[in-house]
Amino acid sequence: MSRKLYAGVALRDVRLASRLTQKDFAARLGISLSYLNQMENNARPTSAAVVLGLAREFGFDVGTLAVDEADRMVADMREALVDPVFAGAGPTLAELQLVATNAPGLSRAFLDLYRTHRQRVEQIASLSDVLGEEGSGLAPQPWEEVRDFFHYCDNYIDAVDRAAERFAEGLSGAPVAALGSALEERHGVTVRIAFGGRMRAYDAEAGVLTLAAEAGAATQAFQIAHQIALISQRELIEATLDLADFQSAPAREICRIGLANYFAGAVTLPYGQFLEAAAETRHDLERLAMRFGASLEQVAHRLSTLQRVGNKGVPFFFVRVDQAGTITKRHSATRLQFARFGGACPLWNVHRAFETPGQFLRQAAETPDGVRYFCLARDVSKPGGSFAAPVRRYAIGLGCEVQHASALVYADGMDLGSDAAFEPIGISCRMCERPDCHQRALPPMDRSVRVDPMGRGVLPYSLQ
Repeated sequence: MSRKLYAGVALRDVRLASRLTQKDFAARLGISLSYLNQMENNARPTSAAVVLGLAREFGFDVGTLAVDEADRMVADMREALVDPVFAGAGPTLAELQLVATNAPGLSRAFLDLYRTHRQRVEQIASLSDVLGEEGSGLAPQPWEEVRDFFHYCDNYIDAVDRAAERFAEGLSGAPVAALGSALEERHGVTVRIAFGGRMRAYDAEAGVLTLAAEAGAATQAFQIAHQIALISQRELIEATLDLADFQSAPAREICRIGLANYFAGAVTLPYGQFLEAAAETRHDLERLAMRFGASLEQVAHRLSTLQRVGNKGVPFFFVRVDQAGTITKRHSATRLQFARFGGACPLWNVHRAFETPGQFLRQAAETPDGVRYFCLARDVSKPGGSFAAPVRRYAIGLGCEVQHASALVYADGMDLGSDAAFEPIGISCRMCERPDCHQRALPPMDRSVRVDPMGRGVLPYSLQ
């Protein structure tokens, strides 16, 4: 089912920028004044004819009319509003959608304010020494700033992605050798492989990039591409950082690394080639990894970034968790948005991937809002390169809304047309409304509990 597009703010911005009255603007678009007024106030969805008219008459980039950002803000506000600090304040989903669509600046300000509140509560609870420092708690943590930057860019940075794709056009052969040759020929930097050192160490004065021999070829290629980004894409990265307008210098430095990583991923898995190969292999992660000399994690993460306007791939969510269940990487181009505060739902199959090493786990899942997903999970290990070195273990999750599942080879043989096939999952216990979940760790923050001293069910309490 197609989703309705409410773009009243964008329509109004285009009209005001063009210095046109509603009457003249409606005439240019070939619609009635009352119809335009309704669309500007989001009383009616923006029609396809109006979208085409914006592009034709005003050269407007219709890709900016995507509803994904509003969806993400609604999900983030719903999660924040279950905090007890908002007890008694219960805006409906429709009201939140209205605010996110009509007043996105207000939505962002609210989320920034709540983030500050959460940080101060956590700092006080932990008796952190930071609490006494000047300015403590008045700004988001640097990594949170960077996370939100990529989150609201839909994890797709067009200028960086296209620059990486252009760089990759002249490469051929095994990734490590091809990228190493490019680094030496174009920038005079020699690549050396050595045991016992850091994963990547660059000596600018000597013109030498040293990589760990213990790392696999996929990691080595990625690190070479990362260094290429820092050397050859300095101006582009700095311009992107300027646009991001971070509140702290550490956030800017963290994002510089993130943008170099983004470039590296886009070089080793070039957009056009990778999108075509993904469709051809029906998103078979192992075949894609072998074809491009990449790791399963690199392939899964790249699939979640294929959101180029006019040439999008399947909208995926991607997540990586450690053995404690902590989310260490997250991105979603779907309506499923991961919890920003607290842990993830224990019923999700990504947590079971550690129990079946080397195997893909499939799951048909339904969230409390009724949206159904096809989920894939797999454990990934990163050996240290020697018997005594520690092994880092993670699990990765990749998924899409069920209407796209037929594009994945992993969905073959699953009965996705049956209601019984879908397992109920949530976002996190603190905001899940399911009253009878057997894995619930704590009550939802927006519901009262009732304890019966004369008996109990699966849980020691029931939800009011």
